[in-house]
Amino acid sequence: MFGSHLSIAGALTNALDEAESLALDTVQIFTKNQRQWKTNPLDPAVRDDWLARMKELGWQGRTVAHDSYLINLASPDDELWKKSINLMREEIERCAQLEIPFLVSHPGAHTGSGIDTGLQRIARAYKQLFRDTRGYPVVLCFENTAGGGSTLGRTFEELATLAELVRNEAGPDADNRIGFCFDTCHALAAGYDLANHDPDSTRKRTIPQARAIAEAVLDEFDRTCNIANLRVLHLNDSKGARNSRIDRHQHIGHGEVSKGAFSAVLNHPALAAVPKILETPKGPDDSGKPWDTRNLATLRRLIDKPATTTTRSTRPASPNLARSANHTARNRR
Repeated sequence: MFGSHLSIAGALTNALDEAESLALDTVQIFTKNQRQWKTNPLDPAVRDDWLARMKELGWQGRTVAHDSYLINLASPDDELWKKSINLMREEIERCAQLEIPFLVSHPGAHTGSGIDTGLQRIARAYKQLFRDTRGYPVVLCFENTAGGGSTLGRTFEELATLAELVRNEAGPDADNRIGFCFDTCHALAAGYDLANHDPDSTRKRTIPQARAIAEAVLDEFDRTCNIANLRVLHLNDSKGARNSRIDRHQHIGHGEVSKGAFSAVLNHPALAAVPKILETPKGPDDSGKPWDTRNLATLRRLIDKPATTTTRSTRPASPNLARSANHTARNRR
């Protein structure tokens, strides 16, 4: 199930129309101007147009939204923290009104207060948010980050700890409301080995070699966070090298992420029905073809043919979502 993050300029339904023209299966959007704190309530006519168009496409239950980059639920500054809670509440409410089931969110930045304090700050925010939006059919998907500055969510352990803290704070209000989003560019930049070459060599790995190494990364994610709770995938190549902490997306096959890594993600049976979203640069290539079309063609070529698909064990989603995080340092960063 492939999609792309597309613009809502002019109308929300413009993103759906563009997605259809690109032969996508779903779409990710900002439900509002993501650079503004204040926004007008969602117009019922706009909502109805979106719902009708989504039904026409048959995309119920698969669309994705991304929250505003202004939000920082980890902030130690009370004023910014409260503003962030209010804006996140609006994000959740808009997703519910538009019947968008998945809302991707960067955890936030502790800005000097420390990892543990920042994670606890986020958990307290979600205690309030899940209480205020009790019963809303929207899953908050905590996204792994590249780890620049004081941003949280660089490691799988931080994501697992965050989910556990939120569940402990929010209790039953958090049931079925927490998931994860895995971004390939961010994982590489954070230090996970999705690279197209060995650390001590510029020679590129073969696709099978790189795929096996990337499968080990997915196994680590599974052990730490339970891969059954991975609800959205962001498929992006990376301009920055492994462990660079640089969050700059690149076209598929034009950056530092190996094609084997994309192959590992695309062929993992637990991820078959997960929305796979491109956040790569937009616009036409030199021939005038949309880059999304080219990037999707590259990804589709990496999908195994049915006769060669291998079987990998999977586990059902845990009601606890996040296992206790193991903060043991790993030799990747």
